[in-house]
Amino acid sequence: MSLDTGELLRTMPSGPGVYRMLDAAGTVIYVGKARNLKKRVASYFRRLPDSAKTRALVRQVAAVDVTVTHTETEALILENTQIKHFQPRYNVLLRDDKSYPWIYVSTPHPFPRLVFHRGSKRAKGRYFGPFPNAPAVRESIQHLQKLFQLRNCEDSDFANRSRPCLQYQIKRCSAPCVGLVSDDDYRRDVEHALMFLEGRNAQVVDALVERMEQAAGDQDFEQAARYRDQIGYLRQAQEQQRVLRNGGDLDIIAVRCEAGHAVAAALFVRSGRMLGHRSYTPRISEGTTEEELAGAFVAQYYLGREAPAEIIVSHDFPDRALLEETLSMARGARIRVRTRVRSERRRWLQMASDNAAHALVVQLATDRALQSRLEALQVALGMEQQVHRIECFDVSHTMGDETVASCVVLDATGERRDQYRRYNVADAGGDDYRALHEVLTRRYARLKRGEAPLPDLLLVDGGRAQQRIAQQVLDEAGVTGVMIVGVAKGQDRRAGQEQLFLSGRDAPLILQPDSPALHLMQQVRDEAHRFAIAGHRRKRARATTGSVLDTVSGLGPKRRQALLQQFGGLQAVSRAGIDDLQRVRGISRELAQRIYDLFHGDEAAGS
Repeated sequence: MSLDTGELLRTMPSGPGVYRMLDAAGTVIYVGKARNLKKRVASYFRRLPDSAKTRALVRQVAAVDVTVTHTETEALILENTQIKHFQPRYNVLLRDDKSYPWIYVSTPHPFPRLVFHRGSKRAKGRYFGPFPNAPAVRESIQHLQKLFQLRNCEDSDFANRSRPCLQYQIKRCSAPCVGLVSDDDYRRDVEHALMFLEGRNAQVVDALVERMEQAAGDQDFEQAARYRDQIGYLRQAQEQQRVLRNGGDLDIIAVRCEAGHAVAAALFVRSGRMLGHRSYTPRISEGTTEEELAGAFVAQYYLGREAPAEIIVSHDFPDRALLEETLSMARGARIRVRTRVRSERRRWLQMASDNAAHALVVQLATDRALQSRLEALQVALGMEQQVHRIECFDVSHTMGDETVASCVVLDATGERRDQYRRYNVADAGGDDYRALHEVLTRRYARLKRGEAPLPDLLLVDGGRAQQRIAQQVLDEAGVTGVMIVGVAKGQDRRAGQEQLFLSGRDAPLILQPDSPALHLMQQVRDEAHRFAIAGHRRKRARATTGSVLDTVSGLGPKRRQALLQQFGGLQAVSRAGIDDLQRVRGISRELAQRIYDLFHGDEAAGS
C-alpha cells in the first residue's frame, strides 16, 4: 500500500516534535526531530531529495508517526531516546552505551578510601571523571596510591584489621587501619590527593616541599626522603602527560567517514590532564556526511550522561546551539560545544583527527580482509550467490539441564552482536537434536514473517545429523535459497581438521588448515559456542542461586563461605572485580579469575 502524502501532510501538526518513518513491515527505519513537523516532513516528499541516502529512505517509507512536544529541546531528548530504542537503519547509531568509570574518594569517612567506581553516584563523597575506560581509572589510582598511600579496602575490612595488609608492605597504603599513620598526616595525604585530582599539581608540590624541609629540620630524615620521592614521582608523572595550563575538563571529538564506514575518536582531558583516547565505530548508512555524523554522535553520546564543561568537535552541525543548551540544562551549569579553537586545544583536536583517520584506515583494511574471506567462503562452498550474511547455531547444557541455544550473526560489516539471540529450551532432556529442531523452527518462523533478513549461509555446530535437521526445518518453513553447512570437529577435535557437511554431497568437505574460508567458519562457530555457554552459565546461576559457586573448580566450602561473608552475599560477589575477589583469604588470582568469569563470561555481548 502506497503512502498518501497529501493526506499525511494535511493532518501533520506544525509544532515541534519527533517523527518516525516506518517501512511496509512496520519497522521504524528513521527517527528525526523538527521545530516544525509539517515543514520538515513535507521536505522529504515535495521535492526530489538531494542525497542518495534520503532518496533510498523515502522509497521505503510506508507510514509516518509523530509525537508532538512542547519545545524543540524536548524533541531533541525524545529523538535520542527513540534512536537508541528502535535502532533505525538510516540513523547514525552509536553502539557503545556503557556507563563510564570514575574515581571515588569517600571523604565523609574519618579515613577516606580511594576506589574505582561505575554506576550511579549515590554514596556521599567526591567523584572524579568520567574516565575513558577502566584501565585509565586503574592507572590513575595506581599513581595516587604510590604518591599518597591512601587505602582502597572496604570499610568493613578496615574496621576489623589487626595487622597491615599487603598494600602496606608494597608501600601503596600507610595502614591507617592499625594506626601506623597519624590522623593529621592521613588527612593531609587525602587533601593532596584531591588537589592532584583537581589539577592543582603545583600546589601539591609546594606543600610537599614545605613538609620535606620541615621534616629535615626536625632531623626526621626518613620522612623527608619519603616526601622527596613523592615530589620526584609527581614531577615525573606531570612530564609524561600533556597538561592544559588553564586546567579544566573537556572532551575532544573528531569524526571521519568513508565508504559506509565511520569512526569517532575522543580525547578525554580532566583537571587539565589528558587521560587518554577512545575510538568508536557508529553504524551509518551510505551517503552520511561527516557533519551529520558529528551531530548524531555528540547527541547520542552525551544526552543522558554527565558531560564536561567543554566539548570540542571537529565538524560543525546544525543543532549545535540547541544541543549546547540542552546539555547545559541537564548539568545545571553552562556547557560549551565548540568547533573553532586555537593553541593547545587546536593541537589536541588535530591529535583526535589523526586518531580518527588512523582508526578509519584500520577499519577499511579489516573490512577488505573480511570481504576477501567471504569471497573465499563462496568459492570453497561452490555457492552461486555472494555471502552477505551468516547465521550459526550451537546448543549448550549440563547433563541435559538448563539447555540454552545461541544464534550469532556475521555480515559484511563483521559480527552483529546487536542481532545475537539466545533461546531457552525446556524439556529437551539432553537431546541436542530435539533442541536444535525447536530453536531453528522458532527462528525461521520469525524470519519467514520478515522480522529479520534471511541468511545466505546457515552453519550448525555438528555433523551430518545436525545438517539434516536444519534442512528439514527450513523445508517445513518453506525457506529457500539458504545454504546449510554442518561444521563437525575433525579427528581428535583439533582445529583445522573440521569436516563440512553440505546438502547433496555424500562425503564431507575438508578444507586446508590455512584456508581463509575455514578460518571464517571457525570464527563464527567458536563465537556461537562461546555465546551459548555464557547463556547456559547465566541460566544455571539463576536456577541454583547461592549454589552457583559450587561449580567453580578449586572453591571449597570454607573459601566459599569466606567469600560470601566478605562481600555480604552472592549479588555483591557477582559485581566484584578480580582484585577485590583476590583480597579474600585463600583466593588466588587464578581462582579469582575463574569466579569472575562465572558471572562475566558473556559481558561483551548482548542477549
